[in-house]
Amino acid sequence: MEDRKYISEISKCVRCGSCKAFCPIYDEDPMESMGARGRLSILLGLSTGKLVSSKILNDRIFSCTLCGACSDLCPLGVDIKEVIYHGRNILKQSDRQRRLLRFLTKLFTKRPDLCFKLLGMTQHMFLPWLSKKGLLPFQAELPDRRFRDNIQVVNVPNRKGRVAVFTGCIINFIYPQLGESLINVLHALGYEVVLPAGEVCCGAPLRTLGLEEDAASMANKNLDLFGKLHVDAVISLCPTCTLTIKKEYPKLVGRGIENAFDISEFIIDKIKAFPFSDLSAHIKTAFYHDPCHLKYGLGITKGPRQIIGNAGIDLMDAEESRCCGFAGLFCFSNKELSKGLLNKCISGLENPEAETIITSCPGCMMQLSREIKDKPVLHLIEVIEEAMIRQS
Repeated sequence: MEDRKYISEISKCVRCGSCKAFCPIYDEDPMESMGARGRLSILLGLSTGKLVSSKILNDRIFSCTLCGACSDLCPLGVDIKEVIYHGRNILKQSDRQRRLLRFLTKLFTKRPDLCFKLLGMTQHMFLPWLSKKGLLPFQAELPDRRFRDNIQVVNVPNRKGRVAVFTGCIINFIYPQLGESLINVLHALGYEVVLPAGEVCCGAPLRTLGLEEDAASMANKNLDLFGKLHVDAVISLCPTCTLTIKKEYPKLVGRGIENAFDISEFIIDKIKAFPFSDLSAHIKTAFYHDPCHLKYGLGITKGPRQIIGNAGIDLMDAEESRCCGFAGLFCFSNKELSKGLLNKCISGLENPEAETIITSCPGCMMQLSREIKDKPVLHLIEVIEEAMIRQS
């Protein structure tokens, strides 16, 4: 966002407070400065010289989860997320508290393979030490290999179409089995799958820390790479990646991947012709957790539920859909707030009749698994694979 547009956006705010209605942070800590209206006021004061950067000011601006719940609530159409992104870019030099996190994030996004190898060799000593020090908010165990190792094209006989996969960092380095499930499902539907060499991080973690130039560099690399492919669609299992490459890249660098889809959106009309097995013998009841970026950013809520219902699972909904508190790097930089959001979220998922928790986001899986130990937390693609392939 250009400076002129940034000033214009925050100046449009009339302080009506509509943006606070569904703000998870304001619900957790009901101070004016912890809601979207308060943050816009702070940034306006900063831009006019009435306020100066300070630790508490920075903490307020960096405490937003960027879930997007407020974005469609503004009657004047203020692009609140983009304003927050730009504000963080302005504050990054004075924000000492997240300096180490910026360094590590830049290192990982620029040298992911090297970081993965080093962490893999030291994970049984280094990761527990990080957890003990409170620097790692959850127990983590790296897989033996990445998802994208030695995979570029998966051919299929009688090809119906050709799609590319935007893997994303969590799938590639934490949950490679989910990527394999995606390939199995697409293969069963008759799609040739392309995993282009050279994909980099979508850039969302960099933007959350105010590193706009680094995020733009990542965006241009991905756009150049995927723009050369002749595919029907670009599929992702991570709603944050899908939202970023499809809707946020145009705001960041002026162009995006228009044919990017979340797996539930891409597959919903295609599985109607494919025999879906009844999984009720294995999973009778389940809760579905809405990822924030899928619900608010991409507007997808019905598709995943319909797919789960087609698999014969009795779906139970929580009384209120809540943010799990993961929000990418938010759970590292705002650990107490993240834990509070998680506790409120899982309090709505505690019905003992629900045997399983299902979600459509690998980050939400990781976060929910921190506290939910008595039942499995699954990604939607695992349910689809089970119903389409393993039971057929």
